[in-house]
Amino acid sequence: MSGRGEQLISIIIPAYNAAPTLGRCVDAVNTSTYREFECIVADDGSWDESADIAIGKGARVVTIPERRGPAHARNFAARSARGEILLFIDADVCVQPDTLGRVARAFGQDPKLDAVIGSYDDDPAASNFVSQYKNLMHCFVHQHGKRRASTFWTGCGAIRRSVFSEGGGFDERYRRPSTEDIELGARLVRSGRKIVLDPTLTVKHLKQWTLVGLVESDVRDRAIPWTLLMLRERNMPNDLNVQWSQRVSVALAYLALPMLFVYWPAAVVLVGVVIAMNLGFYRFLVGRRGLGFAVCAIPLHVLYFVYSGAAFLAACGIAVSSPRRATGS
Repeated sequence: MSGRGEQLISIIIPAYNAAPTLGRCVDAVNTSTYREFECIVADDGSWDESADIAIGKGARVVTIPERRGPAHARNFAARSARGEILLFIDADVCVQPDTLGRVARAFGQDPKLDAVIGSYDDDPAASNFVSQYKNLMHCFVHQHGKRRASTFWTGCGAIRRSVFSEGGGFDERYRRPSTEDIELGARLVRSGRKIVLDPTLTVKHLKQWTLVGLVESDVRDRAIPWTLLMLRERNMPNDLNVQWSQRVSVALAYLALPMLFVYWPAAVVLVGVVIAMNLGFYRFLVGRRGLGFAVCAIPLHVLYFVYSGAAFLAACGIAVSSPRRATGS
């Protein structure tokens, strides 16, 4: 403790068999220039050496006997946190040396601020193409999102402890890494809380994606539960991954699919329109990884719109056939 009257930040990291990345994650926390913090790792029933790694790096470990998911793990750790500010990060994320300082300044400069979120940086750790594409896409989306955010994000998201407690924390019915952070954000926004997206608050993502893992995660853990949440809230914000341009791109991608077999030049034109509608993203990719990378990303991006549309339709089907699941009952 520095004794300078700075706010104590409690960093909360849920970990389930996170040994491959947890050490780097905690090491990055320990290099923070802002020193008023405690680091709590919530070991969510891991059977690897996650807990030993965290303890060896100086973190405090709270142990959950059996896996109950990151929503429960974060809530469990938050109950023992001492900080005025709770900073949630994932076990495959590395904060920058100034991340904690930026969080502290954000809350210190704006007494009305309830929560602040950041984004991944534009230099993902994993070098394979799918990982570079996925993490750069996430970076672009958050860097160009509305500053008055409509959601919360646990990749790097900070919230006043009092607001977190009053809001009821994360919904523990989410037993997998899913949209529990988005759901919390929806409740906070509905109750009039102020969440800000700070594009200068960046962290490095260590996750290595495969194509199968990417599609599975995007559909099962993101698109379907997010759609169900939007249907429940009766609100589809024009922000982040659900902007109007993204919705139109989904429709165009679906029009292009049959045209491949009926009249392929029309499919090429439709894909060209999708590219034009997302030109900012492609310019971003060219600037970060070059023209060749951006061109190679086109099939993955079109595929993203295709399976996102399929997930939306699947979620609508779930909402019709199982209203209790759609409403979170």
